[in-house]
Amino acid sequence: MIPKGFLFSTVEATIKKPGRKDLSLIYSQVEAYMAGAFTTNKVKASPVKLDMRKIKSGKGRAVIVNSGNANACTGTKGMEDAVEMSELVANSLKSERPLVYVCSTGVIGTPLPMDRIRPKITELVNNLGESSLEDVAAAIMTTDTFPKVIKRRLKIGHKMGVIAGICKGAGMISPRMATMLCFILTDIAVDQETLNKTLHEAVKRSFNRITIDGDMSTNDTVLIMANGMLGNPRITAKSESYVAFKKSLNEVTYELSKLIAQDGEGATKLVEIEVKGARRETDAEKAAFSVANSNLVKTAIYGNDANWGRIMAALGYSGVDLREDKTDIYFGKIKVAGKGLTTGRDEEAGEVLRGKYIKIVIDLNIGKSSAKVLTCDMSEEYIRVNAAYRT
Repeated sequence: MIPKGFLFSTVEATIKKPGRKDLSLIYSQVEAYMAGAFTTNKVKASPVKLDMRKIKSGKGRAVIVNSGNANACTGTKGMEDAVEMSELVANSLKSERPLVYVCSTGVIGTPLPMDRIRPKITELVNNLGESSLEDVAAAIMTTDTFPKVIKRRLKIGHKMGVIAGICKGAGMISPRMATMLCFILTDIAVDQETLNKTLHEAVKRSFNRITIDGDMSTNDTVLIMANGMLGNPRITAKSESYVAFKKSLNEVTYELSKLIAQDGEGATKLVEIEVKGARRETDAEKAAFSVANSNLVKTAIYGNDANWGRIMAALGYSGVDLREDKTDIYFGKIKVAGKGLTTGRDEEAGEVLRGKYIKIVIDLNIGKSSAKVLTCDMSEEYIRVNAAYRT
C-alpha cells in the first residue's frame, strides 16, 4: 500500500559505521506540492536551514536523507555540504535544483564524510524503485530499535488514495518537535495552502506533544509531499473530502508519534497522559507536559509504583490554574486520587503499570478543555544508550 508515483532507494555510504544502509532517496515521479514543519531550536542544522528556504516554493520532487551524522554545528562547510548533496541528486535526476530537499540525523558537531557520500549518490538515483518505504524507514534510524511506518487508505470520490508516513526518533524528544525526521507521502491532490495548514494542525497535536527526555534537537523536520497522481479534484478547506483527509492525516501523525514514544531510548512502556477539565487547552497541554517530563514520575512508572503524589506535585509546579481539592487522577480505569485525596487503590494501580501501554488521566474539574501528551518510562538503559552515543 504505497501512494502512486513514489519511488525509493537506499544505499550504504558508511557515514558512521559499516554494515547498514544509511543514505536514502524519496522521489516523486511528478512535481509534488509540499509543506514542512521544523525545529524551533535556535541552533539549527544546515539541512534544516536549507529546507526552510526551499519549502517557501511549496513544491518539491525528491528528498535525500542520511543517518549517522546530523550535519549540525558544522559552520559554512556544513551548508556547502547540504547544498552539494541537493545539487548532486538534482543533477543525477536531471531535475531542477530547488526541488530536492536534504535531511540529516545523527551525531552533532562532526562534518559529513562527503568523500563517502558523493560516489554513492549516482548509485542511489540509479537504484530508484529497488527499495521499499519500509527500507527507507530502516535506513533513517539512529538509536531507534524498529522502523516506524503508518499507512491509511482514504476514499476520495470514487477513487482510493493513500497517505503513508515514516519517521525516526527515540531520544532528544521534546515539544516543538523532537530529534525526529518524518516524511509523509500521498497521491491525493491537495491545494498547497490547505496542505500546509492541515500539516501544521496535525503536528501541533502529535509530534509537538511527545516528550522522552525534555531535550530538543537541532534537526527536527516533518515534510509532506502530495503529488496528485490519484487524479482527484484538488482538495481545499472547502472541499467535501477535506474533513476526511484532515482526519486521516491526524491519525497518521498521531500513530507515528505513539511509535516514537514507544521506542523512547531505554523505554519499556508507552505512556499517554491526558489532562481534561482545564480552563484552556493551553493549560491542559502545559500540565500534561509537566507530568510527562517529570523524571520522578517516569521512574515510578518504570518501577510499577503508582506514586500519584509525584503527579500531583508536577501539576502543582506546572503553573496552570488548578485546585488540589478538585483534582482526580486515574491509572487506566483505577482512580487513585479523588478531590486531591487518596482512594486507597495504589496497589491495584500498580498492577496496571505492569502493562506495556499506560494511560494516565488527570481531571482538573475546573473547565472543559483537554490535551494529550505521549511519553514513556525511564530506565537504566536510557543512561547506557546516551553515555555511549558517540562511540
